[in-house]
Amino acid sequence: MSTRGANSGGRPAGLLAAAALAALGALAVLVAVVVGRRGAPFPVDLAAHQEALRLRTPARTGVAVVLTTTGSGVVAYLLAAAAGAATVGRRRWWTGSLAAVAALALGQLIRLGIATWVGRPRPPVADWAWPASGPALPSGHATTSALVAALLLLALRRRAQGSARLVGVALVVLWCVAVGSTRVYLGMHWPSDVLAGWLLATGLALAVAALARWIRPRASPG
Repeated sequence: MSTRGANSGGRPAGLLAAAALAALGALAVLVAVVVGRRGAPFPVDLAAHQEALRLRTPARTGVAVVLTTTGSGVVAYLLAAAAGAATVGRRRWWTGSLAAVAALALGQLIRLGIATWVGRPRPPVADWAWPASGPALPSGHATTSALVAALLLLALRRRAQGSARLVGVALVVLWCVAVGSTRVYLGMHWPSDVLAGWLLATGLALAVAALARWIRPRASPG
């Protein structure tokens, strides 16, 4: 490998690693503050929660429930498997599916470990519009949907071009944001729980991307 090739691979890896550290560092600060407050919600959490309750209607709640169910469980794993298969291609699609599902499961285990350690209470049960369980931070749906979104974006980068890629990216990002927002609207999470989930997923995805770039600096952008 030439010096030029190594440097060209090292710069993107370094930038990705720095971005991953920034996201995970922000998560660490947020977690530390929440622990220091004994899980108490921030003023912005309380304000957003009250606004969500005010905006509720049966129609909006129905849409929110449909959206929130796509951000975890069977649907999320099917999306991850499809993204992994599309990224690898037809010849070895099953390896991509298995890798994507394994990555999603690992991310969820990391989130569960953090949530169990922090033990932040959710908003009052009386305000929930849909069932929930477990500690609040980081939000499981926000983390899972963001990890799935990262896998879908990778598949789009490999398999889509031009306007199709742009439309796909916009839809994936919109879906991810919508799923996280439903957790607040349905009253089961504080906004800072959702933010923590997004930071965790972003940090993990960027860290894996940086590692891949570092291991194979001459590989294609996908």
